[in-house]
Amino acid sequence: MLRINSRVGIPDHEIVLEAVRAQGAGGQNVNKVASAIHLRFDIPASSLPDDYKTRLLALNDRRITADGVLVIKAQRHRTQERNQDDALERLRALVLSVATLPRPRKATKPTRGSQERRLASKSRRSKVKAMRGRTDD
Repeated sequence: MLRINSRVGIPDHEIVLEAVRAQGAGGQNVNKVASAIHLRFDIPASSLPDDYKTRLLALNDRRITADGVLVIKAQRHRTQERNQDDALERLRALVLSVATLPRPRKATKPTRGSQERRLASKSRRSKVKAMRGRTDD
């Protein structure tokens, strides 16, 4: 079980980990060893609370497919175990980022001083532009 916080966790059977070959330089090992990890997590079919699911699916993240499957590719490390830990930690961080409710925005009005400063700067600017015109001789 992957613990997200004290109340929420993801059971191991909902996370699919697959070892694949890593990209990039790797010397002689690159074509033999599958050290990168593809993590797949089906958000709609998971046991996460519904509000977590909706916020996860609302994220503008290219790792989430149109079907709602989160795909994380971890290949930062040389060993499969460290890449697996990295992928799980990235999943945990992503779910934890939507765990807190976003604060609602409070509508505010501009202060009287800021309004006056804005109008004063507009009138100064308009005077400067008015002075650029042709003069009558």
